[in-house]
Amino acid sequence: MYGWHAGFAVMERRPSDLLSVTCSASARAEVASVLARARRSELSLTVGDDACLAEAAASKHHEGLVVTVKARRFLPVAELADLVFARRGTAVALDRVRNPYNVGAILRTAAFFGIDGGVLGAPAPHPALHPDAVRVAEGGAEHLLIARTTDLVATLRQFRERGVAIVGGESGGGQDVQRYPFRRPTLVVLGHEREGLSERVRAECDALVCVRRWGAMDSLNVSVAAGVLLAELSRSKPAP
Repeated sequence: MYGWHAGFAVMERRPSDLLSVTCSASARAEVASVLARARRSELSLTVGDDACLAEAAASKHHEGLVVTVKARRFLPVAELADLVFARRGTAVALDRVRNPYNVGAILRTAAFFGIDGGVLGAPAPHPALHPDAVRVAEGGAEHLLIARTTDLVATLRQFRERGVAIVGGESGGGQDVQRYPFRRPTLVVLGHEREGLSERVRAECDALVCVRRWGAMDSLNVSVAAGVLLAELSRSKPAP
Protein backbone atom coordinates (compact mmCIF):
# COMPACT_ATOMS: atom_id res chain seq x y z
CA MET A 1 0.00 0.00 0.00
CA TYR A 2 1.22 3.50 -0.69
CA GLY A 3 0.04 7.06 -0.37
CA TRP A 4 0.17 9.47 2.55
CA HIS A 5 -3.38 9.24 3.93
CA ALA A 6 -3.83 5.60 2.93
CA GLY A 7 -0.65 4.61 4.75
CA PHE A 8 -1.46 6.55 7.91
CA ALA A 9 -4.98 5.12 7.98
CA VAL A 10 -3.76 1.53 7.99
CA MET A 11 -1.07 2.32 10.58
CA GLU A 12 -3.71 3.75 12.89
CA ARG A 13 -6.55 1.29 12.29
CA ARG A 14 -4.71 -1.98 11.63
CA PRO A 15 -1.37 -1.63 13.45
CA SER A 16 -1.13 -5.35 14.20
CA ASP A 17 -1.19 -6.08 10.45
CA LEU A 18 1.86 -3.94 9.69
CA LEU A 19 4.89 -5.77 8.30
CA SER A 20 7.17 -2.94 7.18
CA VAL A 21 7.14 0.81 6.60
CA THR A 22 9.28 2.83 4.21
CA CYS A 23 9.06 6.62 4.14
CA SER A 24 10.86 9.73 3.00
CA ALA A 25 13.26 11.51 5.33
CA SER A 26 10.84 14.41 5.74
CA ALA A 27 8.10 12.04 6.93
CA ARG A 28 10.20 10.03 9.36
CA ALA A 29 9.29 11.91 12.55
CA GLU A 30 5.56 11.87 11.86
CA VAL A 31 5.55 8.21 10.86
CA ALA A 32 7.56 7.26 13.97
CA SER A 33 5.06 9.17 16.12
CA VAL A 34 2.13 7.26 14.63
CA LEU A 35 3.88 3.94 15.12
CA ALA A 36 4.55 4.85 18.75
CA ARG A 37 0.89 5.67 19.35
CA ALA A 38 -0.03 2.38 17.70
CA ARG A 39 2.46 0.58 19.99
CA ARG A 40 4.50 -0.63 17.05
CA SER A 41 7.70 1.28 17.80
CA GLU A 42 9.63 -1.94 17.41
CA LEU A 43 8.69 -2.17 13.73
CA SER A 44 11.60 -1.55 11.42
CA LEU A 45 11.25 1.84 9.74
CA THR A 46 13.20 2.33 6.54
CA VAL A 47 13.99 5.78 5.19
CA GLY A 48 14.43 5.96 1.44
CA ASP A 49 14.82 8.47 -1.34
CA ASP A 50 12.32 8.96 -4.15
CA ALA A 51 13.82 6.18 -6.29
CA CYS A 52 13.70 3.74 -3.38
CA LEU A 53 10.09 4.58 -2.58
CA ALA A 54 9.04 4.37 -6.24
CA GLU A 55 10.63 0.93 -6.50
CA ALA A 56 8.99 -0.28 -3.28
CA ALA A 57 5.57 0.97 -4.41
CA ALA A 58 6.03 0.08 -8.08
CA SER A 59 4.57 3.53 -8.63
CA LYS A 60 5.74 7.12 -8.73
CA HIS A 61 2.61 8.12 -6.78
CA HIS A 62 3.91 6.89 -3.43
CA GLU A 63 3.60 10.33 -1.76
CA GLY A 64 6.54 9.56 0.49
CA LEU A 65 5.07 6.53 2.26
CA VAL A 66 4.97 2.82 1.43
CA VAL A 67 3.49 0.25 3.81
CA THR A 68 3.60 -3.53 3.59
CA VAL A 69 0.63 -4.96 5.44
CA LYS A 70 -1.19 -8.24 5.84
CA ALA A 71 -4.10 -8.68 3.45
CA ARG A 72 -7.27 -7.15 4.82
CA ARG A 73 -10.12 -9.36 5.92
CA PHE A 74 -13.10 -9.17 3.62
CA LEU A 75 -16.42 -9.81 5.33
CA PRO A 76 -18.64 -12.66 4.19
CA VAL A 77 -21.60 -11.24 2.29
CA ALA A 78 -24.12 -12.59 4.81
CA GLU A 79 -22.27 -10.94 7.69
CA LEU A 80 -22.22 -7.56 5.96
CA ALA A 81 -25.91 -7.85 5.08
CA ASP A 82 -26.75 -8.66 8.70
CA LEU A 83 -24.74 -5.67 9.93
CA VAL A 84 -26.35 -3.23 7.50
CA PHE A 85 -29.82 -4.44 8.51
CA ALA A 86 -29.05 -4.36 12.25
CA ARG A 87 -27.71 -0.80 12.01
CA ARG A 88 -30.50 0.31 9.68
CA GLY A 89 -27.53 1.45 7.68
CA THR A 90 -26.35 1.82 4.11
CA ALA A 91 -23.92 0.17 1.74
CA VAL A 92 -22.76 0.54 -1.83
CA ALA A 93 -22.22 -2.30 -4.32
CA LEU A 94 -20.14 -2.15 -7.49
CA ASP A 95 -21.28 -4.14 -10.50
CA ARG A 96 -18.07 -4.84 -12.47
CA VAL A 97 -16.55 -1.42 -11.77
CA ARG A 98 -12.92 -2.23 -12.51
CA ASN A 99 -11.00 1.03 -12.84
CA PRO A 100 -9.05 1.34 -9.56
CA TYR A 101 -9.28 5.13 -9.64
CA ASN A 102 -13.06 4.93 -9.82
CA VAL A 103 -13.17 2.27 -7.11
CA GLY A 104 -10.94 4.36 -4.86
CA ALA A 105 -12.93 7.54 -5.42
CA ILE A 106 -16.19 5.73 -4.61
CA LEU A 107 -14.75 4.27 -1.40
CA ARG A 108 -13.50 7.71 -0.35
CA THR A 109 -16.93 9.23 -0.99
CA ALA A 110 -18.66 6.39 0.86
CA ALA A 111 -16.46 6.91 3.90
CA PHE A 112 -17.05 10.67 3.77
CA PHE A 113 -20.83 10.20 3.91
CA GLY A 114 -20.69 7.57 6.65
CA ILE A 115 -21.72 4.62 4.50
CA ASP A 116 -21.30 1.40 6.48
CA GLY A 117 -19.83 -0.89 3.86
CA GLY A 118 -19.26 -1.88 0.28
CA VAL A 119 -19.54 -4.92 -1.97
CA LEU A 120 -17.06 -5.47 -4.78
CA GLY A 121 -18.76 -7.49 -7.50
CA ALA A 122 -16.94 -8.98 -10.48
CA PRO A 123 -16.72 -12.34 -12.25
CA ALA A 124 -13.27 -12.91 -10.72
CA PRO A 125 -12.38 -10.44 -7.94
CA HIS A 126 -8.78 -9.61 -7.16
CA PRO A 127 -7.44 -11.08 -3.89
CA ALA A 128 -7.20 -7.55 -2.51
CA LEU A 129 -8.03 -3.98 -3.41
CA HIS A 130 -5.67 -2.59 -6.03
CA PRO A 131 -3.02 -0.35 -4.41
CA ASP A 132 -4.10 2.52 -6.67
CA ALA A 133 -7.66 2.19 -5.38
CA VAL A 134 -6.43 2.27 -1.79
CA ARG A 135 -4.33 5.39 -2.45
CA VAL A 136 -7.13 7.22 -4.23
CA ALA A 137 -9.48 6.36 -1.36
CA GLU A 138 -7.21 8.50 0.86
CA GLY A 139 -7.70 6.22 3.87
CA GLY A 140 -11.41 5.71 3.23
CA ALA A 141 -10.98 1.99 2.54
CA GLU A 142 -9.99 1.49 6.19
CA HIS A 143 -13.26 3.01 7.41
CA LEU A 144 -15.55 0.69 5.46
CA LEU A 145 -16.60 -2.92 5.92
CA ILE A 146 -16.00 -4.57 2.56
CA ALA A 147 -17.22 -7.84 1.08
CA ARG A 148 -16.48 -9.42 -2.28
CA THR A 149 -18.66 -11.56 -4.49
CA THR A 150 -18.48 -13.40 -7.80
CA ASP A 151 -22.29 -13.49 -8.04
CA LEU A 152 -23.70 -10.04 -7.37
CA VAL A 153 -27.24 -11.13 -8.22
CA ALA A 154 -27.21 -13.76 -5.46
CA THR A 155 -25.64 -11.19 -3.13
CA LEU A 156 -28.40 -8.67 -3.77
CA ARG A 157 -30.96 -11.35 -2.97
CA GLN A 158 -29.22 -12.02 0.34
CA PHE A 159 -29.46 -8.35 1.25
CA ARG A 160 -33.13 -8.20 0.26
CA GLU A 161 -33.97 -11.31 2.27
CA ARG A 162 -32.69 -9.44 5.30
CA GLY A 163 -34.91 -6.45 4.63
CA VAL A 164 -32.41 -4.20 2.82
CA ALA A 165 -33.79 -2.13 -0.07
CA ILE A 166 -31.83 -2.41 -3.34
CA VAL A 167 -31.55 0.85 -5.32
CA GLY A 168 -29.72 0.88 -8.66
CA GLY A 169 -28.10 3.89 -10.26
CA GLU A 170 -29.02 4.40 -13.92
CA SER A 171 -27.78 7.00 -16.38
CA GLY A 172 -30.56 6.56 -18.91
CA GLY A 173 -33.69 6.27 -16.80
CA GLY A 174 -35.20 5.81 -13.40
CA GLN A 175 -36.56 8.24 -10.84
CA ASP A 176 -34.87 11.58 -10.19
CA VAL A 177 -32.58 10.84 -7.26
CA GLN A 178 -33.33 14.26 -5.74
CA ARG A 179 -36.96 13.25 -5.37
CA TYR A 180 -36.50 9.61 -4.45
CA PRO A 181 -37.58 8.79 -0.85
CA PHE A 182 -34.65 6.69 0.36
CA ARG A 183 -35.39 4.50 3.33
CA ARG A 184 -33.08 2.52 5.55
CA PRO A 185 -31.47 0.07 5.38
CA THR A 186 -30.45 0.55 1.73
CA LEU A 187 -27.89 -0.87 -0.68
CA VAL A 188 -27.03 1.39 -3.65
CA VAL A 189 -25.73 -0.44 -6.74
CA LEU A 190 -23.49 1.24 -9.33
CA GLY A 191 -22.71 -0.28 -12.70
CA HIS A 192 -19.81 -0.80 -15.09
CA GLU A 193 -18.11 2.34 -16.42
CA ARG A 194 -19.39 1.91 -20.01
CA GLU A 195 -22.16 -0.69 -19.80
CA GLY A 196 -23.90 0.36 -16.61
CA LEU A 197 -25.85 -2.19 -14.61
CA SER A 198 -26.15 -5.64 -16.14
CA GLU A 199 -29.64 -6.80 -17.03
CA ARG A 200 -29.62 -9.42 -14.26
CA VAL A 201 -28.51 -6.90 -11.64
CA ARG A 202 -31.02 -4.30 -12.85
CA ALA A 203 -33.81 -6.86 -12.50
CA GLU A 204 -32.92 -7.34 -8.82
CA CYS A 205 -33.29 -3.66 -7.94
CA ASP A 206 -36.34 -2.49 -6.03
CA ALA A 207 -35.97 0.92 -7.65
CA LEU A 208 -33.79 2.69 -10.23
CA VAL A 209 -32.65 6.28 -9.76
CA CYS A 210 -30.78 8.71 -11.96
CA VAL A 211 -29.05 12.07 -11.74
CA ARG A 212 -31.09 14.56 -13.74
CA ARG A 213 -29.22 15.85 -16.80
CA TRP A 214 -29.01 19.61 -17.32
CA GLY A 215 -26.40 19.89 -20.04
CA ALA A 216 -25.06 18.28 -23.19
CA MET A 217 -23.42 15.17 -21.71
CA ASP A 218 -25.47 11.99 -21.49
CA SER A 219 -23.84 10.56 -18.39
CA LEU A 220 -21.45 11.08 -15.49
CA ASN A 221 -18.30 9.24 -14.54
CA VAL A 222 -19.39 6.44 -12.20
CA SER A 223 -17.46 7.86 -9.24
CA VAL A 224 -19.05 11.30 -9.74
CA ALA A 225 -22.50 9.71 -10.01
CA ALA A 226 -21.76 7.79 -6.82
CA GLY A 227 -21.02 11.08 -5.07
CA VAL A 228 -24.37 12.55 -6.08
CA LEU A 229 -26.35 9.42 -5.16
CA LEU A 230 -24.64 8.94 -1.80
CA ALA A 231 -25.05 12.62 -0.96
CA GLU A 232 -28.79 12.32 -1.59
CA LEU A 233 -28.90 9.10 0.39
CA SER A 234 -27.14 10.79 3.31
CA ARG A 235 -29.88 13.41 3.50
CA SER A 236 -32.16 10.69 4.88
CA LYS A 237 -29.78 10.14 7.79
CA PRO A 238 -30.00 12.27 10.96
CA ALA A 239 -27.03 14.60 11.39
CA PRO A 240 -24.42 13.26 13.88
